[in-house]
Amino acid sequence: MTMLKDPSVKYRPFPQIDLPNRQWPSQVITKAPRWLSTDLRDGNQALIDPMGAEKKSRFFDLLVKVGLKEIEVGFPSAGATEFDFIRGLVDQDRIPEDVLVQVLTQSRQDLIERTFESLAGARAGIVHLYNAVSPLWRNVVFGMERHEIRAIAETGAKIMRDQAAKYPQTQWHFEYSPETFSTAELDFSIECCEAVMEILKPTPENPIILNLPATVEAATPNIYADQIEYFCRNLPNRDSAVISLHTHNDRGTGVAAAELGLMAGADRVEGCLFGNGERTGNCCLVTVAMNMYTQGVNPELDFSDIDEVIQTVEYCNQLKVAERHPYGGELVFTAFSGSHQDAIKKGFAAQEKRNDQIWSVPYLPIDPADLGRSYEAVIRVNSQSGKGGFAWVIEQDQGLKLPKRMQAHFSKHVQELADELGRELQAGDIWDVFQKAYRLNGEQRFQLIDWDEAKGPDNTRVFAGKIGVEGKEQSVSGKGNGLISSVTATLAETFGVSLDVKDYAEHSMGKSSDARAAAYVECVLPDGRTVWGVGIDEDVATASVRAVLSAANAA
Repeated sequence: MTMLKDPSVKYRPFPQIDLPNRQWPSQVITKAPRWLSTDLRDGNQALIDPMGAEKKSRFFDLLVKVGLKEIEVGFPSAGATEFDFIRGLVDQDRIPEDVLVQVLTQSRQDLIERTFESLAGARAGIVHLYNAVSPLWRNVVFGMERHEIRAIAETGAKIMRDQAAKYPQTQWHFEYSPETFSTAELDFSIECCEAVMEILKPTPENPIILNLPATVEAATPNIYADQIEYFCRNLPNRDSAVISLHTHNDRGTGVAAAELGLMAGADRVEGCLFGNGERTGNCCLVTVAMNMYTQGVNPELDFSDIDEVIQTVEYCNQLKVAERHPYGGELVFTAFSGSHQDAIKKGFAAQEKRNDQIWSVPYLPIDPADLGRSYEAVIRVNSQSGKGGFAWVIEQDQGLKLPKRMQAHFSKHVQELADELGRELQAGDIWDVFQKAYRLNGEQRFQLIDWDEAKGPDNTRVFAGKIGVEGKEQSVSGKGNGLISSVTATLAETFGVSLDVKDYAEHSMGKSSDARAAAYVECVLPDGRTVWGVGIDEDVATASVRAVLSAANAA
């Protein structure tokens, strides 16, 4: 079997929705929706090895910690593990006062009764009833007509109403899903929802939740938005219903469909952390929430420690969060490309000089620190990287801010190492080659032991010190117009090393009063070659002397 040259003989395009005056394209998301995590139900049933009680409990605690106020905790009629976990939440009083737990059931009397038993005695709970309504399910799965499908929904609603009356100590909320909504006729979905509402009698003060799932994503997200807007416009007693979105990701646009669905008038988003769920997964709640955050909207969910969230999710699901997953992936804030690295480095430098808090850094739509990520991993170096990349790494790792021309000089050493190793360079690799290139350890002909400076009678500066030369201590002196020139004069007169200083730079390596200083000198040799020297010391003057000796060692 191979892909067809003409796929139209096998597949049909999804029909457009007749909604000529659609309003959703001009809408903007300005506030957080109601969120429902279905990690413990939809997410759990999609796992190779479903979670046991310990993992479900740990996941539940995480969901509460990040701020989820509605959590679908399971399918209690599916088996003892599900039922016992839910009963444990109730009997052990583990459900916070401001959290609503939700349970799912098919429209069958014994299953609905078992579902209510699982939450009996809880302060409050949501019972979620569903039945499939689309033509494919009606014709192929059930072999039923429309009126028979509607009757299933009506029967289930009546049983829910009676079961709720049986347990008056619990404040019951109801949710109904015309399952397979996105591939069903809109008028029939509305008909089924209206029939359920007639039985359960919701009010604006106590509304029903109507979940409109893209059970299998079959069209572009704009069509789903059209379906949601059409439904919201034409549902009787719209003010007595909370419209909830449950998108899947079969076409890779589950997040986009949820966002457009909110623009189309929905009130609630259902999904899983990092998009776990059947087949290609559910809508990723982290992505939708953080997309809002980057637009200046408080999502009312807290992912300040994204790595802790990932650690728990990976442990409970036994599924890895992909390296490129939005916001959470290990590499989503990392640049390897030289041009990207240069832009990011300049962006951070400009950000430090701004007088406001507005975030504006190339290639980074969000400040990684808001998610608990450090800046060290923003730029990583391999053979594709440029001078800005390793300069960023060495600044973050060692506090050295290399002058621009020195970056170009050092880049050759880094590139040679990257080509030789054929892998990503770690901060330690770059620091090792830096020390070797500028003789900060190892091969040092000249080593500073002690020094002093005085003013000569003709206002010149006199350098006097002790320098280790190939392991032997030697007293030296020289004079010049300043400290740097007096040191170069000493080297020329005593050792015959001629250095013409072309540029000099220095900076503090921290913000505290005891921070070390770094100094850099660019020197030209008599034969025209350029050498650089680097000096690091608690005293900036001593750092300058060390920088000149470093250049002499390179020469």
